[in-house]
Amino acid sequence: MRQFVLVGHEVPTDPDFSLDDLAGGAGRLDALCRSITASFVTSHGIRSDVRVHLVAQDELTISFDGRELRRLNPDERSTAALVRNALEHRDEAIGALPAEPSPGVELYRRGFEETLEFVGEDGPIIELHEDGDPVVDAGDLADPTFVLSDHRDFTDDERRTLEAAADRRLRLGPELVHADQAITIAHHFLDTNGYERW
Repeated sequence: MRQFVLVGHEVPTDPDFSLDDLAGGAGRLDALCRSITASFVTSHGIRSDVRVHLVAQDELTISFDGRELRRLNPDERSTAALVRNALEHRDEAIGALPAEPSPGVELYRRGFEETLEFVGEDGPIIELHEDGDPVVDAGDLADPTFVLSDHRDFTDDERRTLEAAADRRLRLGPELVHADQAITIAHHFLDTNGYERW
C-alpha cells in the first residue's frame, strides 16, 4: 500500500465553500485536489493500492482509500465535491470513530501528529524535501507514506512533528516541483522499481 499525507493549512473544516472558487475561497483546495487526483488516477482507472490522507487545519483528516473509492474523476471540481461531502458529515465522526460519507472516504477528528502515528503503523514515513537524500539511493521502499505540504511550507511545529515521525528524508530530483507533480514522480519511481523495470 502506498500512502500520501497532504497538509492543508487553509482548507475549510466545514462544507461552506463554493466549488467555483477553490483557489481563493477554499484555501487552495484546487492544488490539494490535484494532488489527490494524481495519487489515484491512471489513464483508464484508479490505483487500488493507494490511500491519501488530507489533514485540514490540523483538526480533521479526510482519508481516501483506492480499494473502495467511487466517483473520483480527473478534475478538481469533482474531487472537491468529495471533500465537501465528507465535511458535511463531520458531526458523525466521534472520538476515534470516523464518519463514512461515501465509499472509500472517511473523516476523522485527528490532526497531523495523530495521522502520522496512524500511518506509521503501515510502513516507513518519508518526508519529501529538497535537502533529502536522492530517492535513487533509497533502496527498498516497501509500503511508503510520503508527506507533503500544500502551497505553504510546514510550520515550525509541523516540522518538528515530522522530524520525529519520519524514517527517511528524500528528494525526487534536482528541481522543486508542485505536490501533485511530486506524487506522479514518486509513483513512477515505485512503478518502475527505481527506474529499473519498464
